[in-house]
Amino acid sequence: MPEQRSLLYRQEARRTGIHAPILAALFQVQQQPALADGETGLGIAPANTITLAQVDRFAAQVYYAANTLCHLINDLTITGWQGGELWDSQRGCYTDRLLETIAAGYHPPTSTPAVAILETCDDSALRLAYLEAWSVCLRQENLPADQSYVDSALLALVGQMFAHYQRLPYQRQALLEMVRLWRKLDTQEAAIASLIPQAGDEFSLDVALLQFLPQIVPAYAAYPHQREALLRLVQGWLQLQSREATIAALQQPLNLALDLDQFAPAWMALLQRIPQTYQARGEQRNALVEGYRLWRQLDSRTAVLLDLGVNPELFTAPDPKPQDLANAAALLDRALLTFLRRMPLTYTGLAHQQEALLQLTQLWRGIGTREQTLQSLVEDLQRLAGGRRDSPEAGPTPLPADPRPRPNHWTAANLQMFAAIVPWGSLTWADATRGGTYLPPNQLTVDTIVQMAELVQSLCDRLGRPITVTRWYCPAEILQSRGGVELRHSLGDAIEFYWDGLTGKQLYWFLDPWWPGGLGHYERSPYLCYIDAGSERSRWLK
Repeated sequence: MPEQRSLLYRQEARRTGIHAPILAALFQVQQQPALADGETGLGIAPANTITLAQVDRFAAQVYYAANTLCHLINDLTITGWQGGELWDSQRGCYTDRLLETIAAGYHPPTSTPAVAILETCDDSALRLAYLEAWSVCLRQENLPADQSYVDSALLALVGQMFAHYQRLPYQRQALLEMVRLWRKLDTQEAAIASLIPQAGDEFSLDVALLQFLPQIVPAYAAYPHQREALLRLVQGWLQLQSREATIAALQQPLNLALDLDQFAPAWMALLQRIPQTYQARGEQRNALVEGYRLWRQLDSRTAVLLDLGVNPELFTAPDPKPQDLANAAALLDRALLTFLRRMPLTYTGLAHQQEALLQLTQLWRGIGTREQTLQSLVEDLQRLAGGRRDSPEAGPTPLPADPRPRPNHWTAANLQMFAAIVPWGSLTWADATRGGTYLPPNQLTVDTIVQMAELVQSLCDRLGRPITVTRWYCPAEILQSRGGVELRHSLGDAIEFYWDGLTGKQLYWFLDPWWPGGLGHYERSPYLCYIDAGSERSRWLK
């Protein structure tokens, strides 16, 4: 399939640092040899220790094509080709001269055991196929035709990385991947060995990586593998989705510093741990009050007390009763901790929420400055990333929201995803709506789903445990191309499901004597079963 081929091209291009469209072009132009899996190859033939069986599958053809192109380009570099002779930096692709050389084929020397023969092909056809594959990528990713900005943008970012390295795992992985491609190595383990020949810890590796960084800019000669190494570095550092997304992002100035939203995992862990260590001390209460004030965008502490239902005059009365103060403080603590537990559920990354969490962290920990607070959060992230599952450093398991009161009657406006549809049942609105992907559009659909849940619960009761729903309600426009009984899913009274350990046939036989509506199972999906609440008893096999 084209999508699978494209995935293999990107995977092997990522491994070797070559440009993925050249693999697509070789497949289109070579169309040889015929392979055992029914595909045609990229013009790769056995060589040296590589046997015919090793290149007789499409994935193997792509793998060895990537290896061969990588070694071919490396050989050209050794013989004196410069970066500009290999790569057209303005168009962001290989040069015509390199494409002609690739079309002429390649026979590897015996000293390269992982490289195969690349057969010759028509150079004009290869060039057209390559540029077409690249132009498709440009259109799909909305990339500019002129990419002459890429090199300068990459080098500017690399120059800033030393100051922004926080020893976070994804940053370390990005640097290691850059070293691997820069030094033309096959694995990150080999990259680590090239940096620290003797076994060392993360600190030793970080030192070596930071020593390597300043060497990049003066050594950059615009060779394709160097550019790919820097693209991978920026992609991994900024956690972008693809090489092309990185090229697009480089059009604008980029900030390598941690964004406040990246501290969200540390904040959420802190919020869950505070109730466990809260001792109602004044400084602790003050931290929570200030966090609440900023989160709710209130003007004063008095406004916070009023908002939480506490009479502020109790704390300023000339001669308050100790019991009244204790009761007010206890009420305030309960309200603050309740709010604290809901903060992870309502956090959306708004600036005032981030400021509230930052101030809460600073006051709770008794830290002097904002910069020191941010550094403490960086250390939190490091511990969360490196902590074992059962260690104190690991993040606490997220807590579900307190259940809302169950409504007397379900409507499209009050659905609760993880609530049972019927009070005594096991089926939830998440089951009925594919986790909230397809919500019922009107009350009639809601009522139909409820009625179906009541019917299906009898099935669950007979089986002794809940079924697993794969499809229930689905809008008609999603199903319009399917037709037949499947359109009943748009009404909300049809369910496709399975039950662990049973086949669809077994479920069908179990249901057939007594299920009043439609019932079916599938030859191509042998573990699925279908039921609906249609007024006509019907049975089928597809």
